[in-house]
Formats: sequence, structure tokens, C-alpha cells
Amino acid sequence: MASTLISNTVTNTDRSRESLRKKKKKKIQAKDQQQQQENEKNHNKWKSEAQQQIYSSKLLQTLSQVSLSPPPPAPASATRRGRAVREAAYRVLAVAAKGKTRWSRAILTNRLKLKFQKKHRKQRVVSAAATGSTRSAKKPRVSVFRLKGKSLPAVQRKVRVLGRLVPGCRKQPLPVILEEATDYIAALEMQVRAMSALAELLSGSTSGASSSSAPPS
Repeated sequence: MASTLISNTVTNTDRSRESLRKKKKKKIQAKDQQQQQENEKNHNKWKSEAQQQIYSSKLLQTLSQVSLSPPPPAPASATRRGRAVREAAYRVLAVAAKGKTRWSRAILTNRLKLKFQKKHRKQRVVSAAATGSTRSAKKPRVSVFRLKGKSLPAVQRKVRVLGRLVPGCRKQPLPVILEEATDYIAALEMQVRAMSALAELLSGSTSGASSSSAPPS
């Protein structure tokens, strides 16, 4: 009698565990399927004409602010202006992603970090000039990760390189890197299409204006 009760209890426990395991597995599968559908939707979003027009209009607004800012000195004007245009293009692209991806959040947060670092660097320069103190040059250090990277297999080296190319994915696992890279590449392709169309539009308007202003022969 006691052995029968024990066996029934064990059987019921095993069944409950199995049912919980199945429910958990179904939840994980449903969540993965939902995430996959959302990722496919985001990837297809970058291929739409509407998204490209939204990006182009926001980029034009941002570039107009860049052109209205005071110009830098002549020797560094082209370099700084090109850097400002590139930063604006990536910032608008990250805003268009609405912070749903790691790479977009990394671009936006990196801009804030750069602002803080520039401000902090200026404060240190001013304080150092006031006190007259100077720091000795630091000796170059060999990174331990760089030394370890030489002994990694080829696949792991390629994964590490890909993680460095995609913003915010330097220390992420391979599935996350691949997912982020797929979305990032689709966004970059849309960016290239939008900027090419804007360049053609602006070059056409400039040539039209110059031909209309030319004196009649």
C-alpha cells in the first residue's frame, strides 16, 4: 500500500514537471517566433520608400543645422565639415531606428559620451594651463585582448571583427551579433539610397540654378 502511494506520488510529480517543461518550452518558442517576426518587420522597414523619405527629410533638417553652424578654420574646414555630415547621417539613422536595436542605442549614447568627454577635456586643459602643470606622455601598452586574438581560431576572429564593426556588439554572443548586423546592414543600404538620391537632387538643382543665371550668348 505504501509503495503504491509512493509510486503514484512520484508519477504525479514527474507528470507535473513534464507539463511545466512543455509549457516553458512553448513560451520560449512563442517568444522566439515573436522576436523573429518583429526582426523581419524591422528589416523590411528599411526597404520601404516611406522610411527612406522620412530619413531623407530628417537628414536635410539636420544638415541645414550643420551648414548654419559657424565654419571652422580654413585648413580643417573640409575635414570637420565631412565629419559633421557623417555624424549627422548616423545620428539620424539611429533616431529612425527608434532605439529598438543595440547599434542605434550605441550610436546615440556614444554621441553623449563624446560630448561629455570634450567638455571634461576642455576643463582639464583650462585647469592645467592655470596651474602650469603638465603630464608626462604615457607609454604605449600592448593590449592583452590583442595578444589573445592572435591565437583564436579563424571563425572566432571573424566574429570578433564583425562585433567591432557593428556598434554596441563588441562583447555580444554570435546570435546577437548576426541579428544586429543584419538590421544594421539593411539600415546602411537605405542610408546609401537616400543620400545618393539627395546628392542627385542637390546637384540637379545647383546645375539648374547656374544655367539659369548664366548670361545669354
